[in-house]
Amino acid sequence: MDSYKEAFTVGNIFTENSHNQFSWEKLGNVKLGRENLGESMPVVVYRLLEYSMNDILTKEYGVEKKNELFRKAGHLAGVEMAKNVLDLSLDMDEFAAHLQKKLIDLQIGILRIEKYDTKTGEFVLTIAEDLDCSGLPPTNEVVCIYDEGFLQGIMEAYTGKPYKVREVDCWASGDRVCRFRGEVMAGE
Repeated sequence: MDSYKEAFTVGNIFTENSHNQFSWEKLGNVKLGRENLGESMPVVVYRLLEYSMNDILTKEYGVEKKNELFRKAGHLAGVEMAKNVLDLSLDMDEFAAHLQKKLIDLQIGILRIEKYDTKTGEFVLTIAEDLDCSGLPPTNEVVCIYDEGFLQGIMEAYTGKPYKVREVDCWASGDRVCRFRGEVMAGE
């Protein structure tokens, strides 16, 4: 029995040393693995994962640490998505259009660039129908911390410069879109 287990145990890809680090390949072949159910799932399932993690991390570490961890996870996802899905060789106008299309194709949200300063790298953008929060009840707070890191990671991968991105308006704060401000970090 033990030799059978040893021969057929693959192990946990999230805990073994060779698999501790996230990489795009860890997402697997979704088309092959979900040939009947497909690549899509209801938003409520995504939010079930995100908000249950949010709750546990807040209880375990407090709000500030939870926010830091969500931003870091979003950042990693943004960098990996940028490197594996986006064309980073495009000029800014083409890149913005490309990113907008990809976010719609992946059903993440509808991107609109309100401002981009080519000299400073500062931007303001909105995301309508945001995967994280559109439809939430108003709580007078911004809640898209993961998105902050996600957009930061995308912009860093595209520009090669360190960014700070913060949400300034949110569906949960009473707005109909999520608005993010980003700026290149000084001295980095």
